Amino acid sequence: QVQLVESGGGLVQPGGSLRLSCAASGSIFGRNAMAWYRQAPGKQRELVASITTGGSTNYASSVTGRFTISRDTAKNTVYLQMNSLKPEDTAVYYCNTFLIIRYDWGQGTQVTVSS
Repeated sequence: QVQLVESGGGLVQPGGSLRLSCAASGSIFGRNAMAWYRQAPGKQRELVASITTGGSTNYASSVTGRFTISRDTAKNTVYLQMNSLKPEDTAVYYCNTFLIIRYDWGQGTQVTVSS
């Protein structure tokens, strides 16, 4: 059973940056498009960014130009670089496969943007 472990969250001021990591316990990135999702309090989980097996990326309109998704297949890790953070980016961030969820959700990593 593949496990996904997210890390890198924290408290940051508006305009700041964070880099999230998602480590998988198995070699899944070569055969799965991956994505970052987030869930804010009282809201449904939403797709933030995705990366295909070929390396093509896509972003939610709310984060385009500020967030960058990448992956290191050798390290079984996918990243989310988040710049120019806004209070509305506050949420728990998760990674999983893109659109069709194939693995159990990890614990997520909390991102709080506040002054």
